Amino acid sequence: MKTVIVGTNHAGIAAANTLLDSYPDQEVVMIDRNTNLSYLGCGTALWVGRQIEGYENLFYTNKEAFEAKGAKISMETSVTKVDFDNKVLYCEKKDGSTFTESYDKLVLATGSAPISPNIPGKDLKGVNFLKLFQEGLEVDRQISDPAVKSVAVIGAGYIGVEIAEAAKRRGKEVRLFDAETTSLASYYDEHFSKDMDKNLAEHGIELHFGELATAYKGVDHVETLVTDKGEYPVDLVINAIGFGPNNLLGKDHLKLFKNGAYLVDRHQHTSDPDVYAVGDCATVYSNALREEAYIALATNAVRSGIVAGHNIGGTPLESIGVQGSNGISIFGYNMVSTGLSVKAAEKSGMKVKFTDYEDLQRPGFMKNNANVKIRIVYEESSRRVVGTQIASTEDISMGIHMFSLAIEEGVTIDKLKLLDIFFLPHFNQPYNYITMAALSAE
Repeated sequence: MKTVIVGTNHAGIAAANTLLDSYPDQEVVMIDRNTNLSYLGCGTALWVGRQIEGYENLFYTNKEAFEAKGAKISMETSVTKVDFDNKVLYCEKKDGSTFTESYDKLVLATGSAPISPNIPGKDLKGVNFLKLFQEGLEVDRQISDPAVKSVAVIGAGYIGVEIAEAAKRRGKEVRLFDAETTSLASYYDEHFSKDMDKNLAEHGIELHFGELATAYKGVDHVETLVTDKGEYPVDLVINAIGFGPNNLLGKDHLKLFKNGAYLVDRHQHTSDPDVYAVGDCATVYSNALREEAYIALATNAVRSGIVAGHNIGGTPLESIGVQGSNGISIFGYNMVSTGLSVKAAEKSGMKVKFTDYEDLQRPGFMKNNANVKIRIVYEESSRRVVGTQIASTEDISMGIHMFSLAIEEGVTIDKLKLLDIFFLPHFNQPYNYITMAALSAE
């Protein structure tokens, strides 16, 4: 059995490792257009902001490791076309030479592509995107230039907020723009995102929300950012508007989700029985919505690659679905969420209620202490938990995993009211904020 995997980041790597480690009868071919594989892009802002010493440890494997397992790898190689009828890939190397590769099974792990605003001046020097390792190198090079004093970040999602923090840590004047009215609007309700906005402003980042970029001005290099509300001097622009699925190879052959992602079943099968799709180019099953969705996260990518690998290898394995659990830490303020916010639930047509609670992490007599706030979102009819948001300067990250499992298992808000949660002053309150939020539910 010959399996060709197109794309060697998290999803493709997980599929390849599963096949190579568990199914010795598999011939595995890996193809990627980049110079590297396995880059942990979530660490880019840490490196650019000099919170870690360098980028070297952001790569967790390499080409040689897969070749040692018996895989054939072609890097700096683009797949230009797929003949799905004859199961043949047409490939082109960096030097312009071409070749074909046949397959028995094909795994599309082509990831996502940044959304590029089609506005005047988009091709000026100094206008950057931030996804690939090479793009991180270029942004770091420019931020390291003493002549670059003013940075504009377009998009206040996770990547935008993180790179805004990084640029500020490097001593730059930073403006953060977003068409939404707050930062992190895709993940958190305003009850939480407004706190992050305050945190960003207190650390010197100039916020421009509800403001849309309309043009870049400059002769050769960007000098001015134009929005629907004003003009701003700028030496460097970082676009972090968001991403869409990279479906170029299969969009005319495979069934697509409403946003263009490859529509897959719980085994990662596409509409072509010999083609699988994994990671950011494919759909996932949302346990909160109980339907197909698009949630581009590295953790989802890894799990989808594992599922595809086992199914190709001959072990039927069904995805258990996802909740889209995520987190962010900016200037020491931590926010985590899973499932749906109230805003996201209502946008999807789900009728929900929510319960909020806020308290100290530990009893008041403990010197090492901080405020914690939580929101639990639950479906009105079934009362099952469909989302949770938690925020604090404390590390409250592990608590979100319990709520992720609760969503997966369909646990109701009432089930949490008398949940067995231990108490010790070093860790929490006798009346834990999770318990109190549940007890406060209508």
